[in-house]
Amino acid sequence: MNHEPHHGIHRADDHRPYDPGMPPGGWQQAPPYTYGPPPQPPAPTRRYNPFGMLALAAFTVAVAVLTAFGATALHEQSAAPTQSQAVAPVQRVDNTVDGTTSAALQRAAQAVVPGMVYINTELGYENGAGAGTGIVLSSTGEVLTNNHVISGATSITATDLGNGRTYPATVVGYDRKSDVAVVKLTGATGLTTAPLGDSNAVKVGDAIVGVGNAGGGGGNPTAAPGRVTNLDQSITASDESSGSAEQLTGLIQIAANIQPGDSGGPMVNSSGKVVGMNTAASQGYRLGGQNTGGGEGFAIPIARARAVAGQITSGSRSATVHIGDSAMLGVTASDGPGGAGAVVQQVLDNGAAAQVLSAGDTITSLNGTPIGSVTALTETIDTLYPGNSVPITWVDQNGQQQSATVTLAKGAAA
Repeated sequence: MNHEPHHGIHRADDHRPYDPGMPPGGWQQAPPYTYGPPPQPPAPTRRYNPFGMLALAAFTVAVAVLTAFGATALHEQSAAPTQSQAVAPVQRVDNTVDGTTSAALQRAAQAVVPGMVYINTELGYENGAGAGTGIVLSSTGEVLTNNHVISGATSITATDLGNGRTYPATVVGYDRKSDVAVVKLTGATGLTTAPLGDSNAVKVGDAIVGVGNAGGGGGNPTAAPGRVTNLDQSITASDESSGSAEQLTGLIQIAANIQPGDSGGPMVNSSGKVVGMNTAASQGYRLGGQNTGGGEGFAIPIARARAVAGQITSGSRSATVHIGDSAMLGVTASDGPGGAGAVVQQVLDNGAAAQVLSAGDTITSLNGTPIGSVTALTETIDTLYPGNSVPITWVDQNGQQQSATVTLAKGAAA
């Protein structure tokens, strides 16, 4: 099988990247978040956002700015169905895939709708909002989604498509490297769970349909029919505005029109079983009635996503799984030259580092862990929690080594 990284692929969420180095008032339409190698030249830099995570997951949209692909602004959401209404019908599937009729794919897509949620996030540190999809794992409101759907969220709500109710949600935990997260809907009971299938049985050529909140605007769920084109694929996730990059592996590649907002939603086989979680899509999307090409997507096999979710819900921390609240150092940063630490670009007012760090300082160690890059800083923060007092070492703008102890604050999700 082909394991080469794929190029020109976007996250299938409906967020926008934010450049933390913009001057005050400098909001602008940022370039799309893509899968593929960072652009060359110039040499890419990585940025560390104010709430303790790699910009890989920092998808934001400025208030009153349209989404990157021409949909309406994310805060202009369609009204959710009331509890008395029937489950919203999935939008009509128009084509036949490898002998599987459109009617069969329509039924398959509709079968999973009661076990789905629409996820909406407020990104308070960036003055933005985001939207995605989730898969209901338990009747009491444990929901599987992508880490990048909830990344940076200061507030999360989820609308259950089975009963039409909207719930506040909290992050149970996440695994950034697997792009998997679990959120819990507060006060939820009696939810319909998604029908999960066997992703190990998926074969190249299988007919599938991706279901989700395409465009992030709410309303009836959309269906993207297609077929499996490859298995066990690796892709590089990169942010064109910052150059940050990370690899995702073991993915199912599909020829289907997965769109922004579909992230975290189910990829369904022709029997109506969830065999994957939509995670990435090609640069072309069909929004607002306009076909801009594309039609390539990637999904995390549901067996793998479910295993990570099980570790999260059991409270089992690991080198990659973070349980509960995220810690916040309160800086933006970029990679230092030649692995020479993480260079501070901005310091968040009243953040944990505000009393000791300044723009231009280079962080070289945190909590005793050497810091050679923004990625190392992110991974170290992921092992820590709000309230932890940790030593930090840096080289100031005069080339002098400094050290202090900082108490980490509570940050945004993931």
